[in-house]
Amino acid sequence: MTGEALDILYSDEHLVVVDKPAGLLVHRSPIARRETRFALQIVRDQLGRRVYPAHRLDKPTSGALLFGLCPESAARLSGLFAGGEVEKAYLAVVRGVAAEHGVIDHPLAERPEKLRDPREGEPRRAITEYRRLAAVELPFAVGRYPTSRYSLVEARPRTGRRHQLRRHFKHVFHPIVGDTKYGEGRHNRFFREDLASSRMLLAAVEISFDHPFTGRRVSVTAPLSAGFRTVIDRLGWSGSVPSRWLARGEFGATIDSENGP
Repeated sequence: MTGEALDILYSDEHLVVVDKPAGLLVHRSPIARRETRFALQIVRDQLGRRVYPAHRLDKPTSGALLFGLCPESAARLSGLFAGGEVEKAYLAVVRGVAAEHGVIDHPLAERPEKLRDPREGEPRRAITEYRRLAAVELPFAVGRYPTSRYSLVEARPRTGRRHQLRRHFKHVFHPIVGDTKYGEGRHNRFFREDLASSRMLLAAVEISFDHPFTGRRVSVTAPLSAGFRTVIDRLGWSGSVPSRWLARGEFGATIDSENGP
């Protein structure tokens, strides 16, 4: 990100995918009245036209963010998300040694139980698939344990519930490092003070979907930010991450010419 502009990962006459940095809201929110910068306004000013968000990324999450360039495009894209037809890949650093592969099938309400309005109905099914890419044990004592263990995971949500990955990994006792809402303060503090990482270590590194107008498969990569890459380097994990998710400056998209007209 340079100045007020966001990196454009892919664009055509119907849609645009940008790289949202951690700490930036997608659009205005009544619960964040003091915020003055939003991805929607930045991209609108950058392109000189209105844009329409097709989905959302939490403020502390970085990575690929998709906008439609007209209401119809946004509606079609949102329909793909609602129908589970968008493939999303995330990288996250979590506490503990996660299983090599796993599926978290745990229902989630729109909001956590203590904040939920009974009128919102029952929790809805939520599914996350993940695999462990790497793990490390560090000489950092927390509680009665003399060392601390962390894992790098690739996560693929199969549903789109609010804070799904953050809540799911908390549910299986592997909270995401740097998550001030669902994570653990002692581990967050260690990464902040010893690894100079003050952000939540969750990034949307890839998004794939069938183009809503051409039918062709579009796959867009959003390589990790410098700060996230530094953490991975310091933990010795660089060789465990697909190169396309590390090569800053080489981001882009692939279009499957065999699909569609």
